[in-house]
Amino acid sequence: MTHPQETVDLAESANRPARARRAARVLLIDSADRVLLLHGHDPGRPDHRYWFTPGGGLRPGEEFAAGAARELAEETGLRVSAAELGQSVWQEIVEFPFAGHRYRQEQQFFLLRVVDWQVDTSGFDEIERRTIDAHRWWTRGELAVTPQRIYPPDLPVLLRRVSGRAEPC
Repeated sequence: MTHPQETVDLAESANRPARARRAARVLLIDSADRVLLLHGHDPGRPDHRYWFTPGGGLRPGEEFAAGAARELAEETGLRVSAAELGQSVWQEIVEFPFAGHRYRQEQQFFLLRVVDWQVDTSGFDEIERRTIDAHRWWTRGELAVTPQRIYPPDLPVLLRRVSGRAEPC
């Protein structure tokens, strides 16, 4: 159900210029060939729930791989270096609303394979604690048939394209 205030916020944000943002995301894949996704919602649209890859906005002057490594540690507890992430495997520019603002985000994705990992979310910042409520390892098959919202929407295609590019650590 959409609340009247959410509709106003969405309409207002659509009329504002998009804020430029740079972000880094991680395709974290385990030995069972499952990808880790986080589940959350937009605080400006609480009913807009979705699954998404670990990662987030870069700090001023931060390189993409360094930001990906930092975000991975904060959101999953897994600490790796930017060098261990290597080069990005995919990049895109997306526009989206979040918390009443519109963003135009340049983002790069990094692929990291692990044998296994127990997710530790104790590094979440305040907004993450309020908006992320779950995590789950997904197979490509599950992603291809789920009715749930996944970002990026073409994640199964991306995973098929990049599979085999990294060795487990």
